[in-house]
Amino acid sequence: MRIILHGSTGAMGKAVTETVSAGTHEIVAFVSPSYILAEDRRYPSLGDFTGRADCIIDFSNHAATKVLTEYAAQRGIPLVIATTGQTPEELAMIEECAKSTPVFLSANMSIGIAVLANLAKQAAAAFPEADIEIVEYHHNRKLDAPSGTAVMLANAIKEVRPDSSLVEGRSGHGKRQPQDIGISAVRLGNEVGTHEIYIATQTQRIKLEHMAQSRSLFAEGAVRAAEFLIEKGPGLYGMKDLIG
Repeated sequence: MRIILHGSTGAMGKAVTETVSAGTHEIVAFVSPSYILAEDRRYPSLGDFTGRADCIIDFSNHAATKVLTEYAAQRGIPLVIATTGQTPEELAMIEECAKSTPVFLSANMSIGIAVLANLAKQAAAAFPEADIEIVEYHHNRKLDAPSGTAVMLANAIKEVRPDSSLVEGRSGHGKRQPQDIGISAVRLGNEVGTHEIYIATQTQRIKLEHMAQSRSLFAEGAVRAAEFLIEKGPGLYGMKDLIG
């Protein structure tokens, strides 16, 4: 598989490079605005690369959505988007792109997080009256709070509890409402990413937890998504499709 890596100079771009180097795939284009000239497979922008490619993996920033989707649609290259924080307008661009080429979008590229979401849905369905709280931990450089992953987990739970309301960063005075799904964000040190889900009744409590021990797991998931995507037709796909 020939991969275009967009956002190649960031921490996750480097992790993808290491993951691909250890396998049988090849990165044919490293794309980052930090490159001055197009040389030795390094390109300042996507438009500078016109060679053959089987998939694009993006670990840059949601602000690049317009450029990414236009390039992928024009060239008919499958696109894996591994960024978060897309605006409604950017999500509309992604949906439009998916009409002409396969697009994989996930707030978290961890296979384990996808499994966690399924387990949370099962537990929430089994205990419809339970209180549910999500706590997420990330490094002190992370800009968004709560994390896109925490919101994704909450939305997965909402599939079985459609009347739920998300409560981010609970504070002030007032009784907790039965259908609240609370999300708390903690930022400290060099924490890669931990997500905890608490499901509690008056008599018992279930704790589901996923801990990322290395950023490599997100790179591995992105490559798995690319392998999955190149066999698909146009459409918008996610982790639920990948793990079945």
